[in-house]
Amino acid sequence: MHIPDGYLSPSTCALAYAVALPFWLVAYQRAKRLLHTRLVPLFAVFSAFCFVIMMFNLPLPGGTSGHAVGMAIVSIVLGPWASIIAVSLALLIQALFFGDGGISSFGANSLNMAVVGSLVAWAVYRLLSAGASLSSRRRVLAAGAAGYLAINAAALLTAIEFGVQPMLFHDASGTPLYAPYPLSVAVPAMMIGHLSFAGMAEMLLTAGLVAYLQRSQPELLAGQAGIGEQSGSRSRSARQLWYGLAGLMILSPLGLLAAGTAWGEWAAEDFADPSSRQQIIQASGLHALPQAAPEGLARLAGLWSAPFPDYAPAFIHSAGFGYVLSALFGAGLILLSLLLLSQLAGKRGLPQ
Repeated sequence: MHIPDGYLSPSTCALAYAVALPFWLVAYQRAKRLLHTRLVPLFAVFSAFCFVIMMFNLPLPGGTSGHAVGMAIVSIVLGPWASIIAVSLALLIQALFFGDGGISSFGANSLNMAVVGSLVAWAVYRLLSAGASLSSRRRVLAAGAAGYLAINAAALLTAIEFGVQPMLFHDASGTPLYAPYPLSVAVPAMMIGHLSFAGMAEMLLTAGLVAYLQRSQPELLAGQAGIGEQSGSRSRSARQLWYGLAGLMILSPLGLLAAGTAWGEWAAEDFADPSSRQQIIQASGLHALPQAAPEGLARLAGLWSAPFPDYAPAFIHSAGFGYVLSALFGAGLILLSLLLLSQLAGKRGLPQ
């Protein structure tokens, strides 16, 4: 679901940035009270969780791969505005340092996963869990539904952005300039995988974490109304969550086991490679593919060169260790970024 550079036209990217910007501004204003409290580590651990969980690729129908995002659990614990900041920050670091998602398409990726995903998850959870006690099983079911619908809403919006490109942006002969497949191909190709495996993963992940928090740290499910009174206990809770996240980082090489790339995240060179072409066609319902990468896609694909593409630092010769190191580095950058945001919000240093 990480749209690379070149798959969306510059005007589409500009529009996505314009739509996402007001949400980012409101989210920052709303999240300021978290950054003014001792909750910065908790904020950071959930953002780092989104970063790491997106490294766990899952095999999807058609030979492609997908992943959970984590926007629902962040929305449930910290609220939708904090989730927008947390997921956007994870996506920004992924794009800048690891080439997972483009720079020009960062606005679209944030709009899809951080903004739409977080707001859908929050609305569904609030609606389905209204009036339920913190220990209620209904909250677990509501969390699962929130995760499932949030990731599918994000996937559908991504598919539409891909699918309108050939209709709006093509040369005089009708050849697409950016993403090559129309809505009739993009929507089913994206949604089959997300309505099944990726959606199930997000559902089980969110429901499982809410069930765990009900038993171990129910104060985290109390909602934003209790943030001021319970900031101390929530800060202590963050330490336990960091331990869990560390375990997830160690297990992150499991994300390398899924074969194939995510639909719509092919490199420009893949359009000319016979083996890759066959995989793309297979994953796209056997629809024909241009003989070469579309002109605009090829031009913009090299817009940004990430220092550690594909979570594989060049100086590390073990793919698994490179993955773990990338997870640690990314989580560290997220913590550092939130400390800087905390200072910008008027607070100095990490709360004690």
